[in-house]
Amino acid sequence: MQLPDQLFRRYDESSDSQFYSQPRLVTHIEDVTIEGVTKLYRELLSTGGALLDLMSSWVSHLPEEMNFSRVAGLGMNGQELEANPRLSEFVVRDLNAEPMLPFEDEAFDAILCCVSIQYLTHPIEVIRDAARVARSGAPLIITFSNRCFPTKAVMAWQMLDDNGHLELVESYLQNAGGWTNVEKLNRTPRGSSEPLLAVVARKM
Repeated sequence: MQLPDQLFRRYDESSDSQFYSQPRLVTHIEDVTIEGVTKLYRELLSTGGALLDLMSSWVSHLPEEMNFSRVAGLGMNGQELEANPRLSEFVVRDLNAEPMLPFEDEAFDAILCCVSIQYLTHPIEVIRDAARVARSGAPLIITFSNRCFPTKAVMAWQMLDDNGHLELVESYLQNAGGWTNVEKLNRTPRGSSEPLLAVVARKM
């Protein structure tokens, strides 16, 4: 299903680079929700693998006990990325301006995108290129809640509820191609006041 371009407009169409120019060394979901993200990573990631953390920040929520051969971060703010102790390397890039990923083919054993998918104006292109840089069988783990910067989240996101968000992200994967075994998960922890939702798929 082709998604109309107008669904990916935002209330604020000014430069994303300017919006994210100031570092925000805060977490955007509750601690218990972060623990839920880490638990999901623990279930799906393999020790020693090479990871790509898309739309990364100063923390990646990876399990402390797990070590990886490579953790590449791609995000909008260099100070935030430099402060992230789990990254072995990072690239500052605005995926809304340049949706292609600056990495070699089949470089990663897993790709992560945490609480950021709602900001992509070209999500299908990004997810399609993520398949290029992922190795066969690699998981793509997209996690999100119901929080966002409302002026920067795309209209499609703003129009939908939690179940709609799951279906929207699933449609991104279906339109992008290259991914299989797509699962929509509700991993909301007990005691959380916000949902933790995920869409997980495997590289074909």
